[in-house]
Amino acid sequence: MSTVYRQCTLCDSHCGIQVLVEGDEVVRISGDPDDALSRGYICPKGAALADIRSDVDRLRKPVKKVDGRFVEIGWKEALSLASRGLRRVQDEHGRNALASYFGNPRAHSSGLLAAGLLRTLIGSKNNYSSSSVDELPQYMSSLEMFGHFLILPVPDIERTDHMLLIGANPAVSHGSLMTAPGVRDRIKAIRARGGKVVVIDPRRTETAKHADEHVAVSPGGDPYLLLGMLHVIFAEDHVRLGSLANACEGLPDLHELASRWPPERAARHAGVEGERISGLARDFAAAPRAVAYGGVGVCHQQAASVTHWLINALNTVTGNMDRVGGAMFPRPPVDVVALTERLGGKPHRGRFRQRVSGLPEFADELPVAGLADEILTPGDGQVRGLLLYAGNPVLSTPNGARLEHAISELDWCVAVDMYVTESTRHAHVILPPLAQLERSELDTVFPAFSVRNHIRYSAAAVRGPIDGKTDWEILMGLATRIGRGRRGAVVNALLRAASPLLHPERVADIGLRVGPYGRRNSPLALTMKKVKSAQHGIDLGPLEPNLQNLLRTEKGRVRLAPEVMLAEAGRLDELAASRETARTDGYDLTLIGRRSLRSNNSWMHNSPRLMKGGDRCTALLHPDDAARRGLHDGQRVRLASRVGAIELPLEVSDQMRPGVVSVPHGFGHARPGVGWRLAAEHGGASVNDVTDPTILDRLTGNAAFNDVPVRIDAAAEGVSNGKGSGR
Repeated sequence: MSTVYRQCTLCDSHCGIQVLVEGDEVVRISGDPDDALSRGYICPKGAALADIRSDVDRLRKPVKKVDGRFVEIGWKEALSLASRGLRRVQDEHGRNALASYFGNPRAHSSGLLAAGLLRTLIGSKNNYSSSSVDELPQYMSSLEMFGHFLILPVPDIERTDHMLLIGANPAVSHGSLMTAPGVRDRIKAIRARGGKVVVIDPRRTETAKHADEHVAVSPGGDPYLLLGMLHVIFAEDHVRLGSLANACEGLPDLHELASRWPPERAARHAGVEGERISGLARDFAAAPRAVAYGGVGVCHQQAASVTHWLINALNTVTGNMDRVGGAMFPRPPVDVVALTERLGGKPHRGRFRQRVSGLPEFADELPVAGLADEILTPGDGQVRGLLLYAGNPVLSTPNGARLEHAISELDWCVAVDMYVTESTRHAHVILPPLAQLERSELDTVFPAFSVRNHIRYSAAAVRGPIDGKTDWEILMGLATRIGRGRRGAVVNALLRAASPLLHPERVADIGLRVGPYGRRNSPLALTMKKVKSAQHGIDLGPLEPNLQNLLRTEKGRVRLAPEVMLAEAGRLDELAASRETARTDGYDLTLIGRRSLRSNNSWMHNSPRLMKGGDRCTALLHPDDAARRGLHDGQRVRLASRVGAIELPLEVSDQMRPGVVSVPHGFGHARPGVGWRLAAEHGGASVNDVTDPTILDRLTGNAAFNDVPVRIDAAAEGVSNGKGSGR
């Protein structure tokens, strides 16, 4: 037996694990107590990496579709067939007729740079990703305030005295754009040292159970609550800019906006009493070191960008931005901000817009909420082909039933995925990468969002199939074949020759050497060799004030009141009125999502150890709402929105705010042709068969999953397939 030390690469936490291996089999996976960041913590999903590796349903060879069925083929044929089909779409319908969708696992693998290179070579404007269902509003607020979308503040959770969590449940999700393994223990540590933790969420979440206070805000009520808090901060003279006193602009404009939102007015839309809003503000301002943090739940609102801006503004005006114990900025070994500038130039938004919806691009990507229309609407630029990489948009994006129909209508679809999923079952070719434990890689992304500066290399724990390929090898295989015509043939040949120089480890080594801890900049002199030799990772120390070195705004100052945010905040009354109008025709509940510690979006439901226990795909409803409808716990119900309906069991619980219903995302596997059999047995219903692609964050087009009006009734007897009936 031997032990291999590496990271779990399933979520943002990237916990250190130790993999006990006998021969070529995984015996056990446990937390690494000596890991530089996670300190031995591991969640159930980490141990389930062994299930993915041994899963008989996982694809180990490429497949192509023949007469409606998938047939195994060799890699050379698969890559050639896939690239020929992609080229043909562009030859016949134009460059923008080929779209791409990348899921969030791309950021957890070595394929990230190759994926970007492939997109550049394809040259289409129709690029999509999970960013527009997860995090675009956070990017937007950073772009407007700090000048770059990847200058993202991270809570200094290890040293704060007061933490305000808004729309975040890190005890389950482990944080979004916050790499902090074992958040539950870190929250307990805040309280143990005399600090306070407050959770603002319509549901009393798993995180709220470990907090001092839970505030059951109305869905979409966060910006009003924050404006009420800012009103108190200004009115009672709690403004303290601290070290940023001479590095901010726009304070008077922010003050003027906040002056229009006294707590009594904010309370009407926040669903929280004015006195409580005032108390939240005073407690936050009085804390020696405080930090407000907004999670994915904030991104899933119609005023998401404004809300994330207000969170940053609250941290700034109370002196907690770029301050120990407040919101800080990591100093990662590979400077991702500088890297993106070198590769893509100055960050941008709105250079072009989606053909049908008119939604703006952000950093060369369009909102996925509009993808189905781009496929189904005829005309110049209609999408006729799709490249799917590590994503399952049928279960992850708004009105997935309609998108599923759209994908099935494509001329050509290629997927890079380990499974035949609800999305990839419509592909013509599937190219499966090695499983996580079968590949080596260096995490260069998540140290940029970590609560502590660190770096760690992950060695392969076991061997993959003899002819298996990594994400990078597959994507580079497509990149070296995608060129069209004589010029394309030359580019293909040059790329094949240059491929060894573009290997992820070689590129990472260069990034380390020129980064802040490289040979010229630090006595640590980080290199790939040095990082590889540190089995448990390298601790690079706590976060330090760093913002003024990062700022990319024209004047080198924090923009406290960006014009686009002020304008959108001026429409908050209009938004509240439209929300009330939408709750007509019996759509009297608001739908919100939720996560499970034993679930990872849509693709961990084939793990036997994670699928034990009762049904987790339930509709969570307050007892008063259930009683008014004559519904009872365990009953099968029909949940409907403007775009569709699903059926699932009801779970009655007082952890819900009245007027709100919660359904987890990632289920809906009971569809013909999926390749993961255990997941299909626990199919559940896809909440994204009822989410509405027209309900969006109004600045970015990010899906507002937590702002959808729905109704719930008893299901008709004898109907229990759990599948949506979206348009």
